[in-house]
Amino acid sequence: MIRALVFDFDGLIIDTETPLIDAWAALHERAGRAYSRADAHRLVGHVEIDFDPWAAFGPAADRAALETEHRRLSRELTARQPILPGVLACLQEARARGLKLAVASNSSHEHVDRHLTRLGLRQLFDLACCREDVAAGKPAPDLYYLVMRRLGVAPPEAVAFEDSTAGTLAARTAGLWTVAVPNPSTHAHDFASAHLVLPSLADMPLARLLDRFAAAGNGAQKSARG
Repeated sequence: MIRALVFDFDGLIIDTETPLIDAWAALHERAGRAYSRADAHRLVGHVEIDFDPWAAFGPAADRAALETEHRRLSRELTARQPILPGVLACLQEARARGLKLAVASNSSHEHVDRHLTRLGLRQLFDLACCREDVAAGKPAPDLYYLVMRRLGVAPPEAVAFEDSTAGTLAARTAGLWTVAVPNPSTHAHDFASAHLVLPSLADMPLARLLDRFAAAGNGAQKSARG
């Protein structure tokens, strides 16, 4: 039986990743500097990766000023982003079914809690675990181990929704049923770790998804018994 759903935040509940990349692109364009979106896309879903967004500006650039303007512009663009398709309906139905709900994010509590509150979603979740809560972020499974422990749920009793390679690998390694929902910044990611890939959360009713994983779990138990 599925008892809990765990959601990534950035790129899964709202698309905060495209605004981040668009803000970098805008600042490069203003300055007439070359910019590679492909390099920026490699950063999505990771917390520890070698990426210098200001390399094209040279060693003399005022990086502090660039970072300040990037934060301002990316926040402005993010504030316009809607909740992604199917997310609210999925959360509401899960609540009606009595399922436990959590967020597992590589972002900070300040970032996640602020946006969840702004979107009116915070009260739907039992808890949120973020990057500062664990020693290693995704693709390490630490966040999912922590969420499972705090919810009091076994990994095979939970479904994780992720939008990146790092996220799906983290959830699958922790033993959760894993659904990948790519966004415009992650559509080219490798989702081999996911049990299921959906174009959006609006593309499969929650009841059908739960039945699918419940049946798969029953089948695995029967195989184990021989």
